[in-house]
Amino acid sequence: MTQPKRYLITSALPYANGPKHIGHLAGAYLPADIYVRYLRAKKEEVVYVCGSDEHGAAITIQAMKEKTTPRAIVDKYHALLKENMHDLGISFDIYHRTTEPIHHETAKEFFTALHDKGDLEKKETEQYYDEEAKTFLADRYIIGTCPVCGNHSAYGDQCEKCGTSLSPEQLINPRSTLSGHAPVMKLTTHWYLPLNRHEDFLRQWILEDHAADWKANVIGQCKGWIEAGLQPRAVTRDLDWGVAVPHEKGKVLYVWFDAPIGYISATKQWAINNGKDWRPYWEDEGTKLVHFIGKDNIVFHCIIFPVMLKLHGNILPENVPSNEFMNLEGDKMSTSRGWSIEMEEYINDFIKKENGGGMMVDALRYYLTAIAPETKDSEFTWKGFQDALNSELVAIFGNFVNRTFVLMHKLCNGKVPPLTESILDETDKKLLADILACKVSVEKNLEAYRFREALFEVIDLSRKGNKYMQEKEPWILAKETDEKGLPVVAAQQRINNCLHICLQLNANLSILINPFLPFTARKMCNMMKVVEKMLDWENAGKKNLLSTGYSLRAPELLFRKMEDEEVTAQIEKLKIKSKKIMEESNQESAKPIAETPVQKAIIEFDDFAKVELKTGTILNAEKVEKADKLLKLEVDLGTEKRVIVSGIALHYQPEQVIGQQVVVVTNLAPRKMRGIESNGMILMAEDASGKLQFVQAGGEANNGSTVN
Repeated sequence: MTQPKRYLITSALPYANGPKHIGHLAGAYLPADIYVRYLRAKKEEVVYVCGSDEHGAAITIQAMKEKTTPRAIVDKYHALLKENMHDLGISFDIYHRTTEPIHHETAKEFFTALHDKGDLEKKETEQYYDEEAKTFLADRYIIGTCPVCGNHSAYGDQCEKCGTSLSPEQLINPRSTLSGHAPVMKLTTHWYLPLNRHEDFLRQWILEDHAADWKANVIGQCKGWIEAGLQPRAVTRDLDWGVAVPHEKGKVLYVWFDAPIGYISATKQWAINNGKDWRPYWEDEGTKLVHFIGKDNIVFHCIIFPVMLKLHGNILPENVPSNEFMNLEGDKMSTSRGWSIEMEEYINDFIKKENGGGMMVDALRYYLTAIAPETKDSEFTWKGFQDALNSELVAIFGNFVNRTFVLMHKLCNGKVPPLTESILDETDKKLLADILACKVSVEKNLEAYRFREALFEVIDLSRKGNKYMQEKEPWILAKETDEKGLPVVAAQQRINNCLHICLQLNANLSILINPFLPFTARKMCNMMKVVEKMLDWENAGKKNLLSTGYSLRAPELLFRKMEDEEVTAQIEKLKIKSKKIMEESNQESAKPIAETPVQKAIIEFDDFAKVELKTGTILNAEKVEKADKLLKLEVDLGTEKRVIVSGIALHYQPEQVIGQQVVVVTNLAPRKMRGIESNGMILMAEDASGKLQFVQAGGEANNGSTVN
């Protein structure tokens, strides 16, 4: 891409169903904010949009938990999230809402445009239905026993105890969260986005065009999805909370479809607020669109949303920097298990209680960036946070700034001393060269979304400043007298040169650290008595940012140390919170469950007669790579051998099923699963413990015999 005319930066819309933790902050919001602050310092035209995702089953379920309405939930948590982000220095140009009328209008228009062009498919399918509540059930409205870990409160899309991704039909003894009764299967009609039509486009655009510049984790996950064979994905749901499907009563847009359109509606609202035209940001190829997300959002932002954008005539993202997950004190961070540090908690404990709140905002921003899960999962520990604050921010960066100002006031009358270039030595010249080199390196890393490396370069420059000052020892030079054979004037010149260079380095550090630690940069500007315009990126690397003879303010401590007692208190608080939440969860799981079997809708004999059942014997079996639940089977059907992919790997090892006689549905349409074409389905029965058992014809039936 040539030099962009403008930048549009997005962060994944957080669900407004509860507070968010610092893992969310590290994943999609802090990296984007650093990048945006860098672009603004470069005077680029940039808009940073985000907002609350206020639709979907997660909202309505939270409303049931809190015994209130979905509207009350989103109003409550939207306000909290917006305030938390602001308090932690996340500088959105707009933080919008998907419940706003402009979003509903935009999402409906998007759906209608795709529908009218024939880019959507209409299908009739069976879905779970609650006969008592008289409603179809979204995945999160269905709970049951997890087939992997036995958790009785697993959701229809995921077990939050073991983390396994699920589908509702995999749950043992599923029940509705609305009535508590077992749901039935019932036919319903929905619209689908046929992703399978766009595999060639995605393969070219992702795996070839962006193979060199996108992160390996993003390319890898996308490759897995594409090679497994993409399937049509529903874009509508039978719910009453969400964006209403045009001209269809009782149906709303699926939240994954309407949420990313929220980036467009937020841009529209920003444009209205600022007297701008929103269209160039989504229609002009000169716009560089960058999505910052966590790895759980890769498929939506790299496969589904780009297909939607292409069909709608919008630009595609130039990059999708995705972070892995951040763990906490040796375990996965999870709000539902109480093993998390909520943003609100950190704000209350470290920001609102301290006058210098910005100091502890930047301390968190620093540590989260230093351990950012850019290429693999990382881990937040309170001891690690303490070490980063005390040993790096206080002892290296803050120490250099403080020493420079203290010595400048003590040895140079509180003013920027003159520089005598004729006596500059190699050590002086090396540090001046390091300043410019640091700017180039930071710039290169930020452009490549390597925020950890960029931050390291800035801290390392302050480390070099400390080393330089230690070598020059201006406090020793100040003691030199004529009796030692060194003219006092020459000693003062060397003192002046040392502190002049250190002060210019301070000015550069404020510019270079600004995208990462904005409160610190502002405090440094105040100490130097300069306006914040000095933080413009074009000033980085310059050697004359502070004028000779200019009076500077007395130093202020940029950071404070964190004491051992604070670390101990936070760890204990975390354990107590988690224990309380897990005890409450276990009490809920222990409640009696109605073991009513699921009943499917009544069918006619003619429907059943269409199914062809034959006996067969499994000849070979092997696990499917990167698919915990799937076995690839070769089945002898007498007159032919077929490959069938079966979801029984959690119940049987490959060697256990070889030679097993089975009943096969042989006239199912072929389906690709993990890149393997499956031609049939093995019939299985579930015993009382939830284990799958093979259905057999009985007797000594020959392979290929028809089962009637």
